[in-house]
Amino acid sequence: MDILPLPNIRFTWLDGGVTNLDGGAMFGVVPKPLWEKRYPCNEKNQIECPTDPILMQMDGKNILVESGIGKGKLTEKQKRNFGVTKESRLEESLQENGLTTKDIDYVLMTHLHFDHACGLTKYNGENYISVFPNAKIIVSAIEWNEMRNPNIRSKSTYWKENWEGIADQVETFTNEWSWRGIKLIHTGGHSDGHSILVVEDGEETVVHMADIMPTHAHQNVLWVMAYDDYPMNSIAAKQKWMQYGVEKKAWFTFYHDAYYRAVKWDLEGTLTAALERK
Repeated sequence: MDILPLPNIRFTWLDGGVTNLDGGAMFGVVPKPLWEKRYPCNEKNQIECPTDPILMQMDGKNILVESGIGKGKLTEKQKRNFGVTKESRLEESLQENGLTTKDIDYVLMTHLHFDHACGLTKYNGENYISVFPNAKIIVSAIEWNEMRNPNIRSKSTYWKENWEGIADQVETFTNEWSWRGIKLIHTGGHSDGHSILVVEDGEETVVHMADIMPTHAHQNVLWVMAYDDYPMNSIAAKQKWMQYGVEKKAWFTFYHDAYYRAVKWDLEGTLTAALERK
């Protein structure tokens, strides 16, 4: 497993599954000859996009960022359309860290699209139940409202199977949620309720931009996805938080990147440090 140790917090990437999504959709209006140099595609024009949750451990608490694509929840057609080559091994990954799903105290959700939220519930033969029964699940109020009342566009990614079993565990926030140096901050952009994660630990800073910067190849603030509901909001948020992170010499972490778990850039945009995905 890939690990990023901070002075008081340990980041561990778990195995949440692998999708392969259309490169054109992932890079929006950016011409293929440009993005392909940064992030290669396969013969179907798909780029590899893992869905690997991050386990943060501090002060005896186990905090999960995102939940993976789950296991046994996607139809064969969905697997084909989303290029799923591997379903989640989240429970096995936790066991390898000496934990079970009952040991998770918080699940921090940047948003609730299926590739982030499928791992929140599982089928028990009768209905969908919570995978993390003892956790508080934190998400923005806007995102939670749209999850339960999707519009004509978003209903394809907000599924009742992913929220009905966890409704009594959800805690929402408006602008910001924080706990001991960990913050979820509402940005909008990718979805109306999208949030990013900012972690301050002593002299170290981590910025998790989630799906407004899904991979290192989306470093350019103008490179946003065609999936984004509000692309100009994505661009504005990227401008603000990338500048913040670079000035703080922060680690930028990723959920979808097939090559890097975390990187640092200098003021000129040059890569200065990287944790590669094994």
